[in-house]
Amino acid sequence: MANIRKIAGVTGLAYKITVTAGRDLSGKQIRHYKTYTPPEGYSEKRAEKAAQAAAAQFELEIRQGYQLDNRQTFAEYAQYVIDLKEANGAKHNTVRSYRDFMRRIVPAIGSYKLCDIRPQHLNAFYKQLQAPNSRLGGAKAIGKGNLPEKLNKAHMTRESLAEAAHTSPTTITLACRGETISYQKAADIAAVLQAKPQALFTVIKDSKPLSNKTVLEYHRFIHTVLEQAEKEMLVPYNAAAKATPPKVMRHDVNYFQPEQITAILDALEEEPIKWRTITHLLIVTGCRRGEIMGLKWEKVNLDSARIEISTNLCYSKERGIYETTPKTGNNRFINIPKETADVLKKYRASQTELRIMNGDRWIETGYLFTQDNGEPMNPTSITAWLSEFSRRTGLPHINPHAFRHSVASILISAGTDIVTVSKQLGHSQVSTTGDIYSHVIEEAKAQATETIANIMLRSKNA
Repeated sequence: MANIRKIAGVTGLAYKITVTAGRDLSGKQIRHYKTYTPPEGYSEKRAEKAAQAAAAQFELEIRQGYQLDNRQTFAEYAQYVIDLKEANGAKHNTVRSYRDFMRRIVPAIGSYKLCDIRPQHLNAFYKQLQAPNSRLGGAKAIGKGNLPEKLNKAHMTRESLAEAAHTSPTTITLACRGETISYQKAADIAAVLQAKPQALFTVIKDSKPLSNKTVLEYHRFIHTVLEQAEKEMLVPYNAAAKATPPKVMRHDVNYFQPEQITAILDALEEEPIKWRTITHLLIVTGCRRGEIMGLKWEKVNLDSARIEISTNLCYSKERGIYETTPKTGNNRFINIPKETADVLKKYRASQTELRIMNGDRWIETGYLFTQDNGEPMNPTSITAWLSEFSRRTGLPHINPHAFRHSVASILISAGTDIVTVSKQLGHSQVSTTGDIYSHVIEEAKAQATETIANIMLRSKNA
């Protein structure tokens, strides 16, 4: 039976509840504790009755296996969950995101005891994230245009600066072109070049609140933590499941029309064969950029015109360029057109020449797309090159994912079933494909309706 002890302190009346549940291996009694504070305005008699009810509920939870530990904070348990996910094989970028989330979560709800977290606490945190000046760092930097000159004087390339500043080549390209990057990255670049950030960048205070999409990512992480606590019977329910995160409006995906694809292919004819081949594969496969950069020759069968997507190449500040599995963890095979196989044959011949020219300097990694010495390329370099390519040629802004959306849209419009499209893109669930391309699917249905009408109804009136 639960033991109840009344505590009359300077902050008011409270009750300490103790429940004994067996003994440990050393024979010591196992005790669980809970402090109950009655609502303000309760009479002493009513408070005692409420405390007895709280004690009975607490004892029932203990007997059922809910060992509610009032001493464990959300921050402590969240760190345990992150470590558990990492030990069980969660992707590096996922774990890194979780640790980054903790920078905001700890000051807000980190000190709350795990079993005291309520939906209203989380809703208040989400509202705080949506307030102005909620961004960590709160500043952006825009290149002044003198960074390329500074690079030349330092006898550095963009790639070497990116490596020294522990950032991506894409960031360096954006900075050189006078586009916006984070202030922290600007400071890292300036430090390598032994200059003050203000000498190379215009610093702008960013007071915009976090987007609904970002707030939802915080909610999902908190949900993951409390879901694990519920599984381990540390809390009776997942408070995040009862919270109200902001809604995210799905935007229409951007994709190219066939005539735009033709213009891009025409412009590619004047580009280096490596970049021409990379872009060609993006156009015809719909693969993610990391999957293209992770391709190895052993996974390419030019005779049967088929490639296997089994590796995703990623970059992080902590690990540099590294291999991981595709996003869903599943390998997939993609058939490619004869024209693409021909492009790959020409590219393989040019890479062989490059390998011979480098001699002992060449590092054999097996990747299709490499740096000049055979080492793998940073996958973000695709984004930077395509952006520069579209600017030089006067084409619409090109990003790798637009090709992915284009492939999906073309397949759906041509009547390809949604399951096949989902497998082509490497989605874990068909429903994901349906959600992302719902508007394209609806357009295809409308076209199908018109086709039925033309054949079944209008042909006799012709």
